[in-house]
Amino acid sequence: MTVPSHPSGNALRERMIEDMSLRGFTEKTRHDYIRCVKAFAAFIGRSPDTATPEDLRRFQLHQTEAGMQPPGINSAVSALRFFFTVTLDRRDLARRLTVVRQPRKLPVVLSVEEVARLLEAAPGPKYKAAFGTAYGAGLRVSEVVALKVSDIDSTRMLIRVEQGKGRKDRDAMLSPQLLRLLRAWWHEGKRRGVMLPRGWLFPGRNPITPLSTRQLNRAVHAAAHAAEIGKRVTPHTLRHSFATHLLEQGVDIRVIQVLLGHAKLETTALYARVATKTIRTVTSPLDRIRLLADDEARPDG
Repeated sequence: MTVPSHPSGNALRERMIEDMSLRGFTEKTRHDYIRCVKAFAAFIGRSPDTATPEDLRRFQLHQTEAGMQPPGINSAVSALRFFFTVTLDRRDLARRLTVVRQPRKLPVVLSVEEVARLLEAAPGPKYKAAFGTAYGAGLRVSEVVALKVSDIDSTRMLIRVEQGKGRKDRDAMLSPQLLRLLRAWWHEGKRRGVMLPRGWLFPGRNPITPLSTRQLNRAVHAAAHAAEIGKRVTPHTLRHSFATHLLEQGVDIRVIQVLLGHAKLETTALYARVATKTIRTVTSPLDRIRLLADDEARPDG
């Protein structure tokens, strides 16, 4: 088999970046993919376009023996598959990469009372509004920090989420209580002079840049500690809680799928396993047998 020649070094890197840009990959994805390919090149000790099937096998074995978890291994698989399939046109090598199956863990979910305590413990009105947005609209942390003031449509009571996961736009719900939180923060932000025209809804330390996901994560951890919540809480926990609480309220799971922006219903269905209130209201078939037995034992009136 004749292996096509490709540029090496910086030229190879630029070619891969161009391939990703043509396909609309986000800056974070481009950065992560390049990092994975660099790690592979460092492991084999030469340019990645000279890789062999044995190199790939040894690299994945090395990742496993080093204790890397399935999400990290699978991220590297995605990056290397793109590199070999698109940039090098070496599908024969891409097929050598193995995706690691990972057990699906149940998400951590807060009770309504715990969510209330977390909001009260938020370090200021900006973070209280950000926490409220993650929980009240079920947004991902990356979607919360990317919001702009113009994305809040108080007339239609909707939040415009642009380029969410999978680079898809969608509308999220805007509840009256969340609107009150956002307005309280907007007035406070205006007073501080950090709410710029057509600017970020949650600006960072410098108002021209948005709040970072890391800053929001730290604020959630600090608030959970202050609220004495023993569970491991992240911003995504609020999204999990949003979905679970809606399911417990009897909202159709297909509606929740749309609100969360899930491509597959099976992803949303995971919340049925943690909707404890729903589980508790179900009558066991054993109890129906007992009721029937009680009726049969009752003397005729």
